[in-house]
Amino acid sequence: MLVGSEILISVATFILLVGVSLGCLFGHTRLSPKQLQEDTNATVRIVANVFVVIASLVLGLMLNSAKNTFQAVDDDLHAYATDLILLDKTIRALGPLGDDAHRGLVAYLERALSANPGVAADREAGILLDEVGNRLRAIRVTDDQQTALWNEARQLYREVLDQRWVIAGQSGGTIPMPLVIVVIAWLVLIFASFGYRSPRNTVVISTLVAAALLISASLCLILDMDNPSSGLIQVSDMPLQRVLEQIRQ
Repeated sequence: MLVGSEILISVATFILLVGVSLGCLFGHTRLSPKQLQEDTNATVRIVANVFVVIASLVLGLMLNSAKNTFQAVDDDLHAYATDLILLDKTIRALGPLGDDAHRGLVAYLERALSANPGVAADREAGILLDEVGNRLRAIRVTDDQQTALWNEARQLYREVLDQRWVIAGQSGGTIPMPLVIVVIAWLVLIFASFGYRSPRNTVVISTLVAAALLISASLCLILDMDNPSSGLIQVSDMPLQRVLEQIRQ
């Protein structure tokens, strides 16, 4: 899902819900007496109740899916920070041979944090991380101890690469757009039933507008949480900030 699309979706949902509910509220008087019978009203309410239950269940599942995505990215980011710390410690153990790789790692973290909390696959940050690998491969070890540390550093570097792309792959969200569209359609039907044969007064109108606003805001928050790398609800970059502070020492 594109950055900022959750706001557009929520605004469009709010307009649709308010429009259809007020449209039915002020327009149902134009219907024929047969279409305003109590049996018709009862049928409309029953159908609306069915969709209220279904929409509630689906929104709950969407919230749970968004929470799981957010939590998975947060856990992976902490694991990523741990791998970076271990990589830096191993590079430092190589002594002067690892100085270039160490400086490259610092440059990578500075770029990653300035780009987008280290979650998204920033191209410039990726180039800097590739340069760390090049500097590691350029090291020429002279004894068995240095060879063991060099091999360990290269293994940790591969783990860092893998973890970075895992995080980047998870940050795009898991809730499919067709499901969002179907849920919005259900909500439109529900709000249309609310306006049908309701009394036209300030209390009813205010209630319908407030309900549409709260539901639209809830949908926005769910979609925002499903995309942890952007929006109002983002995965904290504090683990990577602590790593940068540590490796700068």
